[in-house]
Amino acid sequence: MSNQDQLAQMKTGKGFIAALDQSGGSTPKALKLYGVAEDAYSSEEEMYDMIHEMRARIATAPAFTGEKVVGAILFEMTMDREIQGQPAASFLWNERGVVPFLKVDKGLADEENGCQLMKPIPGLDVLLDRAVAAGIFGTKMRSVISAANTDGIKAVVAQQFEVGKQILAKGLVPIIEPEVTISISDKADAEDILLEEITKNLDSLGPDEPVMLKLSLPTVTNHYGTLIRHPKVVRVVALSGGHPRDEANAKLAENEGMIASFSRALTEGLTRDMSDDEFNAAIGAAIDGIYKASIT
Repeated sequence: MSNQDQLAQMKTGKGFIAALDQSGGSTPKALKLYGVAEDAYSSEEEMYDMIHEMRARIATAPAFTGEKVVGAILFEMTMDREIQGQPAASFLWNERGVVPFLKVDKGLADEENGCQLMKPIPGLDVLLDRAVAAGIFGTKMRSVISAANTDGIKAVVAQQFEVGKQILAKGLVPIIEPEVTISISDKADAEDILLEEITKNLDSLGPDEPVMLKLSLPTVTNHYGTLIRHPKVVRVVALSGGHPRDEANAKLAENEGMIASFSRALTEGLTRDMSDDEFNAAIGAAIDGIYKASIT
C-alpha cells in the first residue's frame, strides 16, 4: 500500500488539507482574487507561471507545515514543477511534512438528472503512473450534485467509485468528491441520498481499498458520522463550497471528526502585492483558523 507514514498522517494527523488545485477553468478567478488581472498575462503559460508562483509562496510560508496542514492537493502542472529547486511533491513531504495529492479529473460533463458527472479522463493510467513516480500519495476528483435526484446521485457516486478503483489499483488513495451545491433548496434531501449511495459503495470495497471522502458541509450537523467511522474511510474532509472562511470554519467546527479541505477559503484575502511579512502573517492566520475548526 502507500507510504505508511503518510497513511498514518492522513488517518490521525491533526490539521487540514490545503486545496491548491485550481485548474484551467478556475485559475483566472483565483488569480483575480490574488490581485492579478487577466490583462497581466498574455498566454496560458504565463497564467500558469503566475498561479504556480502563488502556490509556491503559500507552500513556503513558515506556517505551511505538517503541524497544521496534513496534506495538499496539487494541480498536474504543479506536480510537474519545482518549489525551491525540488519537485513540488517531494518538497511538500520532505521539507514541510505535508502529504501530496493530485487532482486528476478533467472537469464536469453537462448536467443530467440535476447532477454533473466527471468528463472522461483520457490517459488516466499514464497520469497515475507519473504521480506514483513523483511521490504523490493520493488523488482527488470532483463531481457536482445540484438536485436531490436519486438517479443522478447514484450515477455520480457509481462513477466516482469506479474511477476510484482504477486509482487504488495503482497504490494511490483516492479522494472521492461528490460536491453538493450549497445553495440548492433540497440540499438536505440530496445529502440523505448521497449518504446511502456512498455507504453502499464503501461496503463493496475490498479489504485493501481505503478511500477518502470530500463532501460539502452538511445541512444537518454530524450527518456523515457513519462515514467518518467506516472502516474503509481514511478521512472525511469538507469543502468550503463558496462559504466565506469564517462561516465555513464555524460550520466545520460543529461536525465532529470532519477536517477541512479548503481552496478559496484558504487563500481569501491574500494578494500578490503583499510584502512577504504581510503575506506570511495573513496565510498564518488563515491556517490557524482552519486548523482550529478542523480539530474542534
